[in-house]
Amino acid sequence: MSAEVLIRPLGRPGDLGWVVLAHGETYAAEFGWDTSFEALVARIVADYAGHDPEREAAWIAELDGERVGCVFCVAADEQTAQLRILLVDPAARGRRLGGRLVDECLAFARQAGYARIRLWTNHPLVAARGIYLSRGFRLVEEEPHHSFGADLTGQVYEREFTRAGGLAGR
Repeated sequence: MSAEVLIRPLGRPGDLGWVVLAHGETYAAEFGWDTSFEALVARIVADYAGHDPEREAAWIAELDGERVGCVFCVAADEQTAQLRILLVDPAARGRRLGGRLVDECLAFARQAGYARIRLWTNHPLVAARGIYLSRGFRLVEEEPHHSFGADLTGQVYEREFTRAGGLAGR
């Protein structure tokens, strides 16, 4: 029997808190990142709480009714959307949920009229980077930094949308 998978808009009570909790626990367990990362996610989530639904959206992935993933699409500026805080719980990986969440974000950004979408990530997030590259994102900036209790290389990826409303490069 296969598990029931659902991608739904974020908005149920507990969704915002789950996003912060899941990021804090997952990144500490997998990469040893400290609570300053959880605090960053909390700020992103708090900023989103008053979002403009025409320009910003977020989604939760559920597996058999339990939250197992998320992604946010927020305005970086008038022409640029920003994909933020993609996460798939380790127990739910291998079901293509990360790709489905990114696809939701791309479709929304295109429909909302953005010219491009960008994201900031860090070098240890190999699986996420594979998803981004497979969706036509390209690396536009890299810089070493010390954050979240670790030495990291921050990476900025971007993806242009075509004028006809499709996705460039795909």
